[in-house]
Amino acid sequence: MGKNLLVDCRLPLRVFCLEKKVVKQKSFKVESLHEEKMGTAVAAVNPLLHNLISGQPVKSPSILTLNRLFSSGLLHAHKPSHFASFNRRFSSTASPLKSDSEMILPELADIDWDNLGFALRPTDYMYVMKCSRGEDFTHGELHKFGNIELNPSSGVLNYGQGLFEGLKAYRKQDGDILLFRPEENALRLKAGADRMCMSCPTVQQFLDAVKTTVLSNKRWIPPFGKGALYIRPLLMGSGAVLGLAPAPEYTFLIFVSPVGNYFKEGVAPINLLVESKMHRATPGGTGGVKTIGNYAAVLKAQATAKAKGYSDVLYLDSVHKRYLEEASSCNVFIVKGNVLSTPAVQGTILPGITRKSILDVARRQGFQVEERHITVNELLEADEVFCTGTAVVISPVGSITYLGKRVSYGIDGFGRVAKLIHSAITSIQMGLIEDNMGWTVKL
Repeated sequence: MGKNLLVDCRLPLRVFCLEKKVVKQKSFKVESLHEEKMGTAVAAVNPLLHNLISGQPVKSPSILTLNRLFSSGLLHAHKPSHFASFNRRFSSTASPLKSDSEMILPELADIDWDNLGFALRPTDYMYVMKCSRGEDFTHGELHKFGNIELNPSSGVLNYGQGLFEGLKAYRKQDGDILLFRPEENALRLKAGADRMCMSCPTVQQFLDAVKTTVLSNKRWIPPFGKGALYIRPLLMGSGAVLGLAPAPEYTFLIFVSPVGNYFKEGVAPINLLVESKMHRATPGGTGGVKTIGNYAAVLKAQATAKAKGYSDVLYLDSVHKRYLEEASSCNVFIVKGNVLSTPAVQGTILPGITRKSILDVARRQGFQVEERHITVNELLEADEVFCTGTAVVISPVGSITYLGKRVSYGIDGFGRVAKLIHSAITSIQMGLIEDNMGWTVKL
Protein backbone atom coordinates (compact mmCIF):
# COMPACT_ATOMS: atom_id res chain seq x y z
CA MET A 1 0.00 0.00 0.00
CA GLY A 2 1.30 3.45 -0.83
CA LYS A 3 2.08 5.97 1.85
CA ASN A 4 -0.64 8.32 3.06
CA LEU A 5 -0.45 11.81 1.66
CA LEU A 6 -2.59 14.93 1.42
CA VAL A 7 -3.56 16.05 -2.05
CA ASP A 8 -5.04 19.53 -2.27
CA CYS A 9 -7.08 19.57 -5.49
CA ARG A 10 -8.62 23.03 -5.72
CA LEU A 11 -11.06 23.48 -8.56
CA PRO A 12 -13.40 26.40 -9.25
CA LEU A 13 -17.04 25.49 -8.74
CA ARG A 14 -20.14 27.61 -9.15
CA VAL A 15 -22.18 27.51 -5.96
CA PHE A 16 -25.95 27.86 -6.22
CA CYS A 17 -28.42 28.98 -3.59
CA LEU A 18 -31.93 27.52 -3.42
CA GLU A 19 -33.19 30.03 -5.99
CA LYS A 20 -30.63 28.53 -8.43
CA LYS A 21 -28.80 31.86 -8.84
CA VAL A 22 -25.03 31.84 -9.09
CA VAL A 23 -23.57 33.26 -5.90
CA LYS A 24 -19.82 33.20 -6.42
CA GLN A 25 -16.88 31.01 -7.34
CA LYS A 26 -15.51 28.90 -4.52
CA SER A 27 -12.81 26.28 -4.28
CA PHE A 28 -13.41 22.75 -3.10
CA LYS A 29 -10.75 20.79 -1.29
CA VAL A 30 -10.39 17.06 -1.84
CA GLU A 31 -8.00 14.76 -0.02
CA SER A 32 -6.72 11.42 -1.25
CA LEU A 33 -5.33 9.13 1.44
CA HIS A 34 -3.72 6.59 -0.83
CA GLU A 35 -1.03 7.46 -3.31
CA GLU A 36 -1.87 4.76 -5.85
CA LYS A 37 -5.55 5.80 -5.93
CA MET A 38 -4.90 9.51 -6.32
CA GLY A 39 -5.27 9.61 -10.10
CA THR A 40 -8.59 7.74 -10.04
CA ALA A 41 -9.88 9.92 -7.22
CA VAL A 42 -9.10 13.21 -8.92
CA ALA A 43 -10.39 11.96 -12.28
CA ALA A 44 -13.71 11.02 -10.70
CA VAL A 45 -14.15 14.06 -8.49
CA ASN A 46 -13.30 16.94 -10.77
CA PRO A 47 -15.80 16.37 -13.62
CA LEU A 48 -18.50 15.01 -11.33
CA LEU A 49 -18.52 17.94 -8.93
CA HIS A 50 -18.34 20.38 -11.80
CA ASN A 51 -21.34 18.78 -13.52
CA LEU A 52 -23.36 18.61 -10.31
CA ILE A 53 -22.86 22.29 -9.62
CA SER A 54 -23.34 23.49 -13.19
CA GLY A 55 -26.52 21.46 -13.62
CA GLN A 56 -25.12 19.34 -16.44
CA PRO A 57 -25.98 15.62 -16.75
CA VAL A 58 -23.88 13.25 -14.67
CA LYS A 59 -23.16 9.83 -16.14
CA SER A 60 -23.87 6.95 -13.80
CA PRO A 61 -20.35 5.42 -13.71
CA SER A 62 -18.97 8.70 -12.32
CA ILE A 63 -21.33 8.99 -9.39
CA LEU A 64 -20.92 5.32 -8.52
CA THR A 65 -17.15 5.75 -8.64
CA LEU A 66 -17.38 8.83 -6.43
CA ASN A 67 -19.63 7.08 -3.93
CA ARG A 68 -17.23 4.14 -3.71
CA LEU A 69 -14.25 6.43 -3.21
CA PHE A 70 -15.91 8.38 -0.40
CA SER A 71 -17.49 5.30 1.19
CA SER A 72 -14.16 3.44 1.22
CA GLY A 73 -12.41 6.36 2.87
CA LEU A 74 -10.16 7.08 -0.10
CA LEU A 75 -11.58 10.60 -0.28
CA HIS A 76 -12.52 13.14 2.34
CA ALA A 77 -13.85 16.62 1.68
CA HIS A 78 -13.80 19.67 3.90
CA LYS A 79 -15.84 22.80 3.52
CA PRO A 80 -15.13 26.39 4.49
CA SER A 81 -17.78 27.98 6.68
CA HIS A 82 -19.02 30.09 3.75
CA PHE A 83 -20.31 27.00 1.89
CA ALA A 84 -23.81 27.49 3.29
CA SER A 85 -25.60 27.61 -0.07
CA PHE A 86 -23.71 24.55 -1.32
CA ASN A 87 -24.65 22.81 1.90
CA ARG A 88 -28.37 23.42 1.38
CA ARG A 89 -28.53 22.64 -2.31
CA PHE A 90 -26.41 19.52 -2.66
CA SER A 91 -26.99 17.54 0.52
CA SER A 92 -27.66 14.31 -1.43
CA THR A 93 -23.91 13.62 -1.34
CA ALA A 94 -23.70 14.28 2.38
CA SER A 95 -23.24 10.78 3.70
CA PRO A 96 -19.67 10.16 2.58
CA LEU A 97 -18.49 13.77 2.93
CA LYS A 98 -17.11 14.45 6.40
CA SER A 99 -14.97 17.13 7.96
CA ASP A 100 -13.01 16.76 11.15
CA SER A 101 -15.94 17.97 13.23
CA GLU A 102 -19.12 17.71 11.15
CA MET A 103 -20.78 16.53 7.97
CA ILE A 104 -20.43 18.92 5.06
CA LEU A 105 -24.05 18.41 4.09
CA PRO A 106 -27.06 17.26 6.15
CA GLU A 107 -27.42 13.48 6.13
CA LEU A 108 -31.20 13.68 5.82
CA ALA A 109 -33.56 16.08 4.08
CA ASP A 110 -35.29 18.53 6.39
CA ILE A 111 -38.88 17.25 6.23
CA ASP A 112 -41.43 15.87 8.68
CA TRP A 113 -40.53 12.19 8.60
CA ASP A 114 -43.37 11.29 10.96
CA ASN A 115 -46.08 12.44 8.54
CA LEU A 116 -44.97 11.34 5.09
CA GLY A 117 -48.12 9.77 3.68
CA PHE A 118 -48.02 8.56 0.08
CA ALA A 119 -47.53 11.64 -2.07
CA LEU A 120 -44.80 12.96 -4.33
CA ARG A 121 -42.04 14.91 -2.65
CA PRO A 122 -39.60 16.20 -5.29
CA THR A 123 -36.09 14.93 -4.63
CA ASP A 124 -32.70 15.86 -6.12
CA TYR A 125 -32.05 13.69 -9.15
CA MET A 126 -33.70 11.47 -11.72
CA TYR A 127 -32.13 9.01 -14.14
CA VAL A 128 -32.70 9.16 -17.90
CA MET A 129 -31.69 6.74 -20.65
CA LYS A 130 -32.84 6.70 -24.29
CA CYS A 131 -32.64 4.47 -27.33
CA SER A 132 -34.13 4.17 -30.81
CA ARG A 133 -36.54 1.40 -31.77
CA GLY A 134 -34.75 -1.80 -32.67
CA GLU A 135 -31.58 -0.72 -30.88
CA ASP A 136 -30.25 -1.37 -27.39
CA PHE A 137 -30.08 1.03 -24.49
CA THR A 138 -26.46 1.95 -23.88
CA HIS A 139 -25.85 4.47 -21.10
CA GLY A 140 -27.91 6.74 -18.90
CA GLU A 141 -27.38 9.99 -17.03
CA LEU A 142 -28.49 11.68 -13.85
CA HIS A 143 -30.41 14.93 -14.27
CA LYS A 144 -31.81 17.30 -11.71
CA PHE A 145 -35.36 16.24 -10.95
CA GLY A 146 -37.81 18.28 -12.97
CA ASN A 147 -40.12 18.41 -15.95
CA ILE A 148 -39.33 16.57 -19.16
CA GLU A 149 -40.06 17.42 -22.78
CA LEU A 150 -42.24 15.20 -24.97
CA ASN A 151 -43.35 15.66 -28.55
CA PRO A 152 -47.16 16.10 -28.68
CA SER A 153 -47.16 13.14 -31.07
CA SER A 154 -45.16 10.82 -28.82
CA GLY A 155 -46.31 7.22 -28.58
CA VAL A 156 -46.94 7.41 -24.85
CA LEU A 157 -49.21 10.47 -25.11
CA ASN A 158 -51.20 9.32 -28.14
CA TYR A 159 -51.40 5.56 -27.80
CA GLY A 160 -50.50 4.86 -24.17
CA GLN A 161 -47.28 3.02 -25.01
CA GLY A 162 -45.84 3.11 -21.53
CA LEU A 163 -45.01 0.94 -18.54
CA PHE A 164 -43.97 1.65 -14.98
CA GLU A 165 -42.56 -0.23 -12.02
CA GLY A 166 -42.51 0.33 -8.29
CA LEU A 167 -40.01 -0.78 -5.67
CA LYS A 168 -38.53 0.54 -2.44
CA ALA A 169 -35.26 1.27 -0.70
CA TYR A 170 -35.11 0.96 3.08
CA ARG A 171 -32.68 2.40 5.63
CA LYS A 172 -31.55 -0.12 8.22
CA GLN A 173 -30.89 0.65 11.87
CA ASP A 174 -27.15 0.83 11.18
CA GLY A 175 -27.69 3.23 8.26
CA ASP A 176 -27.12 0.73 5.46
CA ILE A 177 -29.51 0.86 2.49
CA LEU A 178 -31.41 -2.16 1.17
CA LEU A 179 -33.37 -2.72 -2.02
CA PHE A 180 -36.07 -5.39 -2.02
CA ARG A 181 -36.03 -7.81 -4.97
CA PRO A 182 -35.12 -5.27 -7.70
CA GLU A 183 -34.30 -8.01 -10.20
CA GLU A 184 -37.95 -9.11 -10.14
CA ASN A 185 -38.99 -5.60 -11.20
CA ALA A 186 -36.46 -5.67 -14.02
CA LEU A 187 -37.81 -8.99 -15.28
CA ARG A 188 -41.43 -7.82 -15.05
CA LEU A 189 -40.58 -4.65 -16.98
CA LYS A 190 -38.96 -6.76 -19.66
CA ALA A 191 -42.07 -8.95 -19.97
CA GLY A 192 -44.26 -5.86 -20.19
CA ALA A 193 -42.03 -4.28 -22.82
CA ASP A 194 -42.32 -7.37 -24.97
CA ARG A 195 -46.13 -7.23 -24.73
CA MET A 196 -46.15 -3.50 -25.58
CA CYS A 197 -43.59 -3.73 -28.45
CA MET A 198 -41.04 -1.55 -26.65
CA SER A 199 -37.27 -1.56 -26.38
CA CYS A 200 -36.21 -2.32 -22.81
CA PRO A 201 -33.09 -1.98 -20.64
CA THR A 202 -31.34 -5.20 -19.71
CA VAL A 203 -31.73 -6.52 -16.18
CA GLN A 204 -28.25 -5.26 -15.31
CA GLN A 205 -28.92 -1.83 -16.78
CA PHE A 206 -32.12 -1.63 -14.74
CA LEU A 207 -30.30 -2.60 -11.54
CA ASP A 208 -27.43 -0.17 -12.13
CA ALA A 209 -29.86 2.65 -12.88
CA VAL A 210 -31.87 1.99 -9.72
CA LYS A 211 -28.74 1.90 -7.56
CA THR A 212 -27.41 5.11 -9.09
CA THR A 213 -30.70 6.94 -8.58
CA VAL A 214 -31.07 5.81 -4.98
CA LEU A 215 -27.49 6.72 -4.05
CA SER A 216 -27.79 10.17 -5.60
CA ASN A 217 -30.96 10.78 -3.54
CA LYS A 218 -29.73 9.08 -0.39
CA ARG A 219 -30.68 11.97 1.91
CA TRP A 220 -34.34 11.38 1.01
CA ILE A 221 -34.40 7.81 2.31
CA PRO A 222 -36.44 7.95 5.53
CA PRO A 223 -34.83 7.08 8.86
CA PHE A 224 -35.29 3.52 10.02
CA GLY A 225 -38.93 2.77 10.77
CA LYS A 226 -40.25 6.04 9.26
CA GLY A 227 -41.05 4.81 5.77
CA ALA A 228 -39.15 4.02 2.59
CA LEU A 229 -37.83 5.61 -0.59
CA TYR A 230 -40.34 4.73 -3.31
CA ILE A 231 -38.62 4.14 -6.65
CA ARG A 232 -40.63 4.67 -9.83
CA PRO A 233 -39.03 3.43 -13.07
CA LEU A 234 -40.85 4.48 -16.25
CA LEU A 235 -40.48 3.13 -19.78
CA MET A 236 -42.25 5.15 -22.44
CA GLY A 237 -42.55 5.57 -26.18
CA SER A 238 -41.11 9.07 -26.35
CA GLY A 239 -40.64 9.24 -30.11
CA ALA A 240 -43.16 11.02 -32.35
CA VAL A 241 -45.62 8.83 -34.24
CA LEU A 242 -48.87 9.87 -35.92
CA GLY A 243 -50.27 6.62 -37.26
CA LEU A 244 -50.82 3.70 -34.88
CA ALA A 245 -47.40 2.06 -34.62
CA PRO A 246 -44.61 1.50 -32.08
CA ALA A 247 -42.75 4.70 -31.26
CA PRO A 248 -39.38 5.27 -32.96
CA GLU A 249 -37.67 6.22 -29.67
CA TYR A 250 -37.93 5.02 -26.06
CA THR A 251 -37.06 6.70 -22.79
CA PHE A 252 -36.29 4.90 -19.55
CA LEU A 253 -36.59 7.22 -16.55
CA ILE A 254 -36.40 6.72 -12.79
CA PHE A 255 -37.51 9.15 -10.10
CA VAL A 256 -37.91 8.62 -6.37
CA SER A 257 -39.90 9.99 -3.45
CA PRO A 258 -39.92 9.28 0.30
CA VAL A 259 -43.22 7.70 1.34
CA GLY A 260 -45.13 6.46 4.35
CA ASN A 261 -48.37 4.47 4.36
CA TYR A 262 -50.31 4.16 1.10
CA PHE A 263 -53.82 4.19 2.59
CA LYS A 264 -54.85 7.01 4.90
CA GLU A 265 -55.87 4.36 7.41
CA GLY A 266 -52.20 3.40 7.79
CA VAL A 267 -52.13 -0.15 9.10
CA ALA A 268 -55.74 0.07 10.26
CA PRO A 269 -58.15 -2.16 8.30
CA ILE A 270 -59.45 -0.78 5.00
CA ASN A 271 -62.99 -1.10 3.68
CA LEU A 272 -63.48 -2.40 0.14
CA LEU A 273 -66.40 -2.20 -2.27
CA VAL A 274 -66.79 -5.06 -4.75
CA GLU A 275 -67.37 -3.53 -8.20
CA SER A 276 -69.97 -5.49 -10.19
CA LYS A 277 -70.27 -3.38 -13.35
CA MET A 278 -66.85 -1.97 -14.27
CA HIS A 279 -63.85 -4.20 -14.89
CA ARG A 280 -60.13 -3.68 -14.59
CA ALA A 281 -58.99 -6.12 -17.30
CA THR A 282 -60.20 -8.67 -19.85
CA PRO A 283 -58.73 -11.98 -21.06
CA GLY A 284 -56.20 -11.39 -23.80
CA GLY A 285 -55.67 -7.78 -22.74
CA THR A 286 -52.87 -6.14 -20.78
CA GLY A 287 -54.04 -6.77 -17.21
CA GLY A 288 -51.03 -9.01 -16.58
CA VAL A 289 -48.44 -6.32 -17.31
CA LYS A 290 -47.83 -3.00 -15.60
CA THR A 291 -48.91 -0.75 -18.45
CA ILE A 292 -50.04 2.76 -17.63
CA GLY A 293 -53.50 2.34 -19.18
CA ASN A 294 -54.49 -0.32 -16.65
CA TYR A 295 -54.53 2.27 -13.91
CA ALA A 296 -56.37 5.10 -15.63
CA ALA A 297 -59.19 2.62 -16.30
CA VAL A 298 -59.90 2.13 -12.58
CA LEU A 299 -60.10 5.80 -11.60
CA LYS A 300 -63.83 6.19 -12.21
CA ALA A 301 -64.88 3.26 -10.06
CA GLN A 302 -62.33 4.13 -7.40
CA ALA A 303 -63.47 7.76 -7.17
CA THR A 304 -67.11 6.68 -6.87
CA ALA A 305 -66.26 4.25 -4.09
CA LYS A 306 -64.16 6.75 -2.16
CA ALA A 307 -66.96 9.31 -2.37
CA LYS A 308 -69.11 6.78 -0.51
CA GLY A 309 -66.50 6.30 2.21
CA TYR A 310 -64.75 3.16 0.96
CA SER A 311 -60.98 2.82 0.81
CA ASP A 312 -60.79 1.14 -2.58
CA VAL A 313 -62.51 -1.14 -5.10
CA LEU A 314 -62.21 -4.90 -5.52
CA TYR A 315 -62.76 -6.10 -9.09
CA LEU A 316 -64.36 -9.26 -10.43
CA ASP A 317 -63.53 -11.13 -13.62
CA SER A 318 -65.14 -9.70 -16.75
CA VAL A 319 -66.44 -13.03 -18.10
CA HIS A 320 -68.31 -14.72 -15.25
CA LYS A 321 -68.47 -11.69 -12.95
CA ARG A 322 -68.13 -13.87 -9.87
CA TYR A 323 -64.41 -14.51 -9.40
CA LEU A 324 -62.06 -12.17 -7.57
CA GLU A 325 -59.28 -10.48 -9.48
CA GLU A 326 -57.58 -7.62 -7.61
CA ALA A 327 -58.06 -4.17 -6.14
CA SER A 328 -57.19 -0.98 -8.04
CA SER A 329 -53.47 -1.36 -7.37
CA CYS A 330 -53.16 -4.37 -5.05
CA ASN A 331 -53.40 -8.15 -5.13
CA VAL A 332 -55.81 -9.79 -2.69
CA PHE A 333 -55.55 -12.82 -0.35
CA ILE A 334 -58.13 -14.65 1.71
CA VAL A 335 -57.52 -16.89 4.72
CA LYS A 336 -59.68 -19.83 5.80
CA GLY A 337 -58.25 -21.93 8.59
CA ASN A 338 -54.69 -22.83 7.62
CA VAL A 339 -55.29 -22.19 3.91
CA LEU A 340 -54.05 -19.01 2.24
CA SER A 341 -55.60 -18.40 -1.19
CA THR A 342 -55.12 -15.77 -3.89
CA PRO A 343 -56.49 -15.45 -7.44
CA ALA A 344 -54.34 -17.24 -10.01
CA VAL A 345 -52.28 -15.13 -12.40
CA GLN A 346 -53.70 -15.95 -15.82
CA GLY A 347 -53.22 -12.81 -17.87
CA THR A 348 -55.72 -10.47 -16.23
CA ILE A 349 -53.99 -10.09 -12.85
CA LEU A 350 -50.66 -8.40 -12.27
CA PRO A 351 -47.99 -10.84 -10.97
CA GLY A 352 -47.14 -8.76 -7.91
CA ILE A 353 -43.67 -9.09 -6.41
CA THR A 354 -45.01 -8.69 -2.87
CA ARG A 355 -47.64 -11.30 -3.77
CA LYS A 356 -44.93 -13.70 -4.90
CA SER A 357 -42.91 -13.04 -1.74
CA ILE A 358 -45.91 -13.70 0.51
CA LEU A 359 -46.59 -17.03 -1.19
CA ASP A 360 -42.98 -18.11 -0.57
CA VAL A 361 -43.01 -16.96 3.07
CA ALA A 362 -46.40 -18.61 3.75
CA ARG A 363 -45.20 -21.95 2.40
CA ARG A 364 -42.12 -21.79 4.62
CA GLN A 365 -44.31 -21.04 7.62
CA GLY A 366 -46.42 -24.13 7.04
CA PHE A 367 -49.53 -22.68 5.46
CA GLN A 368 -51.35 -24.44 2.67
CA VAL A 369 -51.10 -22.06 -0.28
CA GLU A 370 -53.51 -21.97 -3.23
CA GLU A 371 -53.53 -19.95 -6.44
CA ARG A 372 -56.95 -20.49 -7.99
CA HIS A 373 -60.35 -19.01 -8.87
CA ILE A 374 -61.96 -17.51 -5.74
CA THR A 375 -65.67 -16.72 -5.71
CA VAL A 376 -67.27 -13.72 -4.03
CA ASN A 377 -69.02 -16.08 -1.61
CA GLU A 378 -65.68 -17.47 -0.47
CA LEU A 379 -64.47 -13.93 0.06
CA LEU A 380 -67.46 -13.11 2.25
CA GLU A 381 -66.98 -16.29 4.31
CA ALA A 382 -63.20 -15.90 4.85
CA ASP A 383 -61.56 -15.63 8.26
CA GLU A 384 -59.23 -12.88 7.06
CA VAL A 385 -58.75 -10.80 3.94
CA PHE A 386 -55.77 -8.62 3.10
CA CYS A 387 -54.34 -6.71 0.13
CA THR A 388 -50.71 -6.72 -0.94
CA GLY A 389 -48.42 -4.60 -3.09
CA THR A 390 -45.18 -2.64 -3.11
CA ALA A 391 -46.87 0.51 -1.87
CA VAL A 392 -48.96 -1.10 0.88
CA VAL A 393 -46.85 -4.23 1.61
CA ILE A 394 -49.81 -5.80 3.45
CA SER A 395 -53.02 -3.96 4.25
CA PRO A 396 -55.67 -5.74 6.36
CA VAL A 397 -59.27 -5.58 5.12
CA GLY A 398 -61.85 -4.72 7.78
CA SER A 399 -64.96 -5.06 5.66
CA ILE A 400 -66.24 -6.02 2.22
CA THR A 401 -69.44 -4.63 0.71
CA TYR A 402 -71.06 -6.50 -2.19
CA LEU A 403 -74.44 -5.65 -3.72
CA GLY A 404 -75.38 -3.66 -0.61
CA LYS A 405 -74.34 -6.41 1.83
CA ARG A 406 -71.51 -5.53 4.20
CA VAL A 407 -69.41 -8.22 5.86
CA SER A 408 -67.03 -7.27 8.66
CA TYR A 409 -64.04 -9.39 9.63
CA GLY A 410 -64.09 -8.20 13.22
CA ILE A 411 -60.49 -7.03 13.46
CA ASP A 412 -58.99 -3.75 14.63
CA GLY A 413 -55.65 -4.32 12.94
CA PHE A 414 -53.86 -7.22 11.35
CA GLY A 415 -55.45 -10.64 11.56
CA ARG A 416 -53.36 -13.51 12.90
CA VAL A 417 -52.06 -14.70 9.54
CA ALA A 418 -51.60 -11.24 8.01
CA LYS A 419 -49.65 -10.10 11.08
CA LEU A 420 -47.36 -13.12 10.96
CA ILE A 421 -46.56 -12.72 7.26
CA HIS A 422 -46.30 -8.93 7.45
CA SER A 423 -43.73 -9.23 10.22
CA ALA A 424 -41.69 -11.73 8.22
CA ILE A 425 -41.71 -9.65 5.01
CA THR A 426 -40.97 -6.27 6.60
CA SER A 427 -38.24 -7.73 8.82
CA ILE A 428 -36.42 -8.85 5.68
CA GLN A 429 -37.06 -5.57 3.86
CA MET A 430 -35.70 -3.46 6.73
CA GLY A 431 -32.80 -5.77 7.57
CA LEU A 432 -34.09 -6.75 11.00
CA ILE A 433 -33.43 -10.44 10.39
CA GLU A 434 -31.01 -12.37 8.22
CA ASP A 435 -32.21 -12.58 4.63
CA ASN A 436 -32.18 -16.33 4.06
CA MET A 437 -34.28 -15.85 0.93
CA GLY A 438 -31.63 -13.82 -0.87
CA TRP A 439 -34.11 -11.06 -1.67
CA THR A 440 -32.36 -7.88 -0.54
CA VAL A 441 -29.58 -5.96 -2.27
CA LYS A 442 -27.30 -3.85 -0.10
CA LEU A 443 -26.03 -0.56 -1.51
